[in-house]
Amino acid sequence: MQKLWILALALFIIAGCAQNESKESVGENNQNYAMEISQKTNNANRHTLNGEERAEYLANLAARVPDVKDATVVVAGDYAVIGIDVDKDLDRSRVGSIKYSVAEALKDDPLGANAVVVADPDTVERLREMRDEIANGRPIEGIINELAAIVGRMMPQIPQDLNKNEDPLEQNDKQLSNKQEKQLENIKKEQSSSKM
Repeated sequence: MQKLWILALALFIIAGCAQNESKESVGENNQNYAMEISQKTNNANRHTLNGEERAEYLANLAARVPDVKDATVVVAGDYAVIGIDVDKDLDRSRVGSIKYSVAEALKDDPLGANAVVVADPDTVERLREMRDEIANGRPIEGIINELAAIVGRMMPQIPQDLNKNEDPLEQNDKQLSNKQEKQLENIKKEQSSSKM
């Protein structure tokens, strides 16, 4: 019976202490919880966005980077080409730094991980035209080849596509015919024997 009274007293004290919590802290806890739910919902919703919504989301992310005046994005499947508008008077190294900053801002975002960032004014203008064409109903399939050409100009070789099996030294060996190789060997022998 004594254990029951101690348990009841402990519950009474705990319940009384819980009532002393201020309404402000309860409100704060609810706001934190709501914000956590909102962030989880936003993260889940980002994966279900259509191409136009993804393009707008990525453009907003890119435009937040300092020195980016505006950003235009064309999305094709899981990939995106992001054109950034920067001050035309900036030198090339500064533009490169800005492009890098945009890429850094996007790399950890699942929607921006497969994006290519360009800053060439002509390319950015063409991306704007492509975005407008898509908005006016032109099928994305018709634009994919042009996007591939744009990306190909920006990155003419992709490292994983290179033939890694062939040794550059072996490539040089194939440049001489057998007759030329024998002549070269004879010259080497003459040079080494004449030095002795």
